[in-house]
Amino acid sequence: MFDRVKQWMRLRALTTWLDRHERYLIPLALIVGVILDFVTFRSIQIHWSFLILAMYLVIAGTSIVLVNATNLKSHFLLWVQAFAPFVLQFVFGALLSASLVFYWFSGALSASWPIMIVVAVLMTSNEVLRQYYLRPLAQISVFFFAVFSVSTLFFPYLFHTIDAWVFLVSGLLSFIVTLFFTLALSHWNPVVAKDRSQITISMFVIALFMNGLYLFNIIPPIPLSLREAGVFHDVKRAGSGYLILDEQKTWMEQLFPVQTIHLGPNEKTFVFTSVFAPTNLSTKIVHHWQFYDADSRSWVEKSKLSFSLSGGRNEGYRGYSYKSGLQAGKWRVSVETPRGQVLARIRFNAVLVNEPAPLIQITR
Repeated sequence: MFDRVKQWMRLRALTTWLDRHERYLIPLALIVGVILDFVTFRSIQIHWSFLILAMYLVIAGTSIVLVNATNLKSHFLLWVQAFAPFVLQFVFGALLSASLVFYWFSGALSASWPIMIVVAVLMTSNEVLRQYYLRPLAQISVFFFAVFSVSTLFFPYLFHTIDAWVFLVSGLLSFIVTLFFTLALSHWNPVVAKDRSQITISMFVIALFMNGLYLFNIIPPIPLSLREAGVFHDVKRAGSGYLILDEQKTWMEQLFPVQTIHLGPNEKTFVFTSVFAPTNLSTKIVHHWQFYDADSRSWVEKSKLSFSLSGGRNEGYRGYSYKSGLQAGKWRVSVETPRGQVLARIRFNAVLVNEPAPLIQITR
C-alpha cells in the first residue's frame, strides 16, 4: 500500500513539473522534430522515409487516443498519458517538418510558397495552438493534414505515377481513414462525440483547401525533386554522362541566383536539368521557356519542350532542351510536369556579344 502511494506521489510530481515547464518543453519537442527531419529525410532512401513517416503517424494516433482516454486504471498507462501531449507535439512537428522538407525540394518557391507557408505556420504557431492542442478538434485536424500529406507522397511511389487521380485517391483514403478513427474515438470519449460534426467539417475544409491548391498547381509534384539545373552553351551526351560547356565564373558570380549567359549570333542556349524520381516512376518533364516583355511587364511563352523521365537514379534523371537565337533580356525556364506543376525555375539574363565568351568543359 505504501509503495502504491509513493508511485502516485511520483506521478503527481511528474505531471506538476510537466505542467510548469510545458511552455518550454512543447516548443523544444517541435524544434527537435524539425531538426531530425531535415537531417534524416535528405540523407536516407525513400522507402526508409516511408517507414519513419508511418511510425510517426501510428505514434500520433496512439498519442491522440491516450490524451483523450478517461478512467485509466493502469499505473503504467497513467505515466504514459502524462507524456502523451509532448509526444504528440513532437510527432506533429516531425510530420509537418517532413512535409515542408518534401515540398521545399519538390517545388519552386515562387510557385509553391502558399502551401509552404501553411505548413510553416502550423509548425511555428505552437504558442497560439498551445491552448488548443489538447482539444480533439485541433488534434484530429492536424492529424488529418499530416495523413493527407504523407499519402500524397506515398501513393505516387506505390502506383509509379503522379497523375491527378493518384492525388484524388490519396485525399479520399486519408479522409476515410481519419473519419473512421474519429468515429472509433467518439464511441468512448464524450468530448470527441460532441465535437464530431465540427471535426468532420474541419476535415472537409482541409480536403477542399488541399484540392484547390492542387488544382492551381500550387502543391509541388512530390515525390519528384530537382538535383541540378543550369543554363549552358552546349550539352552533349558522352557515354553514360554529359559533356557541358559553361562560361568561366568567378566565385562571386557563382553566388548570384540569376545566371548571365553571353551569346554570339544565332548561338544555341541549353538548359540542363537533373530530376530525381523514385524507382519505377515514369513521367515527362517539360521545359517551359519564357521571355520577359518589359513593355507588357509579363512573361511571354516561347516554347515548351519535353523529355521522358524514368525514376530510380539517385543523382537524378538528366535531360536538356535548347533554343537558338535568343533575344537579349530576361529569360526563365520552368521545369514542370505535363499538367503544369512547377518543380523549379531557372532564371538567366541573355546578353548578345560579338566575341565568344571563354568556356570550360565540365562532365555530368
